[in-house]
Amino acid sequence: MELPLSAAARSRDIYTVSRLNREVKVLLEGGFPPVWIEGEISNLSRPASGHVYFSLKDAQAQVRCAFFRQYHRQLGIVLKDGLHVLTRARVSLYEGRGDYQIIVEYLEEAGEGALRRAFDALKSRLSQEGLFDAARKKPLPRLPRRIGIVTSTSGAVLHDILTTLRRRFPAIAVMVYPVPVQGEGAAEKIAAAIRLADARRECDALILARGGGSLEDLWPFNEEIVARAISACSIPIVSGIGHETDFTIADMAADVRAPTPTAAAEMLSPDQQEWLAQFARIETRLVSEIRGRLRNRYQLIDWLSARLVHPSHRLKLLQQAFTATYQRLQSAQISALRECRSKWQTVMARLLQHSPQPKLRQAAHRHHYLSSRLITAVERELERADFRLRQIMQTLQALSPLATLARGYAIVQRPATGVIVTDANAVKSGERIRARLARGSLDCLVEESRED
Repeated sequence: MELPLSAAARSRDIYTVSRLNREVKVLLEGGFPPVWIEGEISNLSRPASGHVYFSLKDAQAQVRCAFFRQYHRQLGIVLKDGLHVLTRARVSLYEGRGDYQIIVEYLEEAGEGALRRAFDALKSRLSQEGLFDAARKKPLPRLPRRIGIVTSTSGAVLHDILTTLRRRFPAIAVMVYPVPVQGEGAAEKIAAAIRLADARRECDALILARGGGSLEDLWPFNEEIVARAISACSIPIVSGIGHETDFTIADMAADVRAPTPTAAAEMLSPDQQEWLAQFARIETRLVSEIRGRLRNRYQLIDWLSARLVHPSHRLKLLQQAFTATYQRLQSAQISALRECRSKWQTVMARLLQHSPQPKLRQAAHRHHYLSSRLITAVERELERADFRLRQIMQTLQALSPLATLARGYAIVQRPATGVIVTDANAVKSGERIRARLARGSLDCLVEESRED
């Protein structure tokens, strides 16, 4: 039986549980726009409906999440407990249980996903400015005299580039601009090195290089300051960053992108063996052309000689003139070949003069010399320290109370307390005292005490 309500109760706006949950849901969903939330997945479950339910937590709190089937079909990552994610979600309330929850509409792994969005945004903005246009790209020099390398000196990248240049064309000089290639402040230092190389104009081309790594490791090469420094540089730049699959903003801004640092060195250095083979081919073609022309001249003379019957004297004169011309031509050919060979030898000698081997040997000799001087200086300093230590020990020995005891003096103490006795009146007859000598001590009985 339903009890009658009082007048006060009838004037109240009494909510049912369903109405309360429904209105709270409206307030939550209307009061919060879609928000980005970062946290760790826990309590993941996949019921037969195809939806995914989990909790998103941080160190202090957690919230229930519902990820409906139509949103996660094209997700591309495997959800699991402990995965750190970034979600775009709507705040809501499940009316049936009154549970506050969020409805996930988009999800990605945290960290690299944010970097990827920043990468795409910067790429789009710089592309719209025309920073990556092919018309801005500068051609690479065919035979650079000096190549600048902007990279870290602590990794294997610099060694690989130098090894490749030494193998392909050792006469090319190298200038290294050492920079950190990852971590805080790396982008500013890379950009500063590029601007320094551009201001000095010491190199004909630059290599911007780094080994492989994650998107976070390669991030200094995705900074706007580096891209603008590359674009503003008047020296052609070849980027060799990471592996063949890695692609950065710096690669797009550079004049040429190489798949690896070693490939960048190969792009800028001609093959010495190909050049020598080309010289040999040119020499062979030149000799063959000259010999062919001489054969044609001989055939023409033979044909003209066959047509003439009587003027043999004239023919002899022509033959003599031709012989002289042939000899001069042959001599000129030999001289030209010798001059070409001499120029080639001079170029090779100049190339060998620019080899870094003498400087390396000189640096090794200087290192050995400085090491010897350092060892000698350390030994002398140790001798002086030993001498000063002996003097101090002698001084301490002279001031030691043990030395005083060794001259026949003694220290008198009360055996029970160890207090030193300095006044004869402080000791009574029949009292025991202890006299400490240079070697050992004596327990004594006082028979009489008197003043001096």
